[in-house]
Amino acid sequence: MGESTSVTNGFSQSRMDQKINVYIWDMDETLILLKSLLNGTYAEAFNGLKNVQEGVEIGKMWEKHILALCDDHFFYEQIENYNKPSLDALSQYDDGQNLSDYDFNQDGFGPPYDDSNNRKLAYRHRFIAHRYKQGLHSFLNQEMIKDLDELYDMTDKYTDRWLSSAHIFLEECSAGHKKTSLVAADGINESSASKYQHINLLVTSGSLIPSLVKCLLFRLNNMITDENVYSSWEVGKLQCFQQIKVRFNHPNVRFCVIGDGWEECEAAQAMQWPLVKIDMRPGGSHRFPGLTSRTLGFYFSVVYGSSDVEDEEE
Repeated sequence: MGESTSVTNGFSQSRMDQKINVYIWDMDETLILLKSLLNGTYAEAFNGLKNVQEGVEIGKMWEKHILALCDDHFFYEQIENYNKPSLDALSQYDDGQNLSDYDFNQDGFGPPYDDSNNRKLAYRHRFIAHRYKQGLHSFLNQEMIKDLDELYDMTDKYTDRWLSSAHIFLEECSAGHKKTSLVAADGINESSASKYQHINLLVTSGSLIPSLVKCLLFRLNNMITDENVYSSWEVGKLQCFQQIKVRFNHPNVRFCVIGDGWEECEAAQAMQWPLVKIDMRPGGSHRFPGLTSRTLGFYFSVVYGSSDVEDEEE
């Protein structure tokens, strides 16, 4: 087969001549902390140094905001039973209709699961993708933004900078550990004066719409584009990983999985991809703060060899 547009996803051949690192992130208890706040396991790992109930209350506040945004701004009540692995999963049904005056409440969306309703769901996915790109400021008032900023700061303080450290590390991965980067329209971040491209993808076991909302609330949307968010809720992480392999199937592509759960461990093993297993317990290196680009470079080198790893980390 010659140059494959499906596997390069529209990337120019000159850019595909570069080496590409694809980072496949889990969300909960990896880039963010939420479940472990709600059930107290995060605080309990500190053996009495953290107030468990404070963490639970913080988690409940996040949960409230997630549910409210899902229902009020992302059609979740309408589409929660139609979870898809990605927003472009039904793109073939989207005829490109102008949605500026489209009435989503009066289009009759619902069972049966036919082409007409697939098209209506694809419209909703397109609208959600646009809203995701625009960010919270495009549809929330300043008072709500202020409340969310305060909650983020409160959570970051309680978790010893887990959120901000994960965000900084995500930025480092995006920029290839270089000082400057160019963000392309397709979600690839290309380091200037670098032979590497770096792509952050999210594969979460949560359903798609709440996961996108979490990305917005936890400030991940500027690092992970809407087309790079996958939900394994229906299909499992292995199938998501296989889809990603097809999408980026090229000799210059290297994959690395970062997460905390058994499912990504098994899926990464099946794909023969390196896995960095996040451990939220204090004292570990595979957590935030703590995880470094050198650590990821080591995992890459174990599976793919050490060629050019040192250059990447200079």
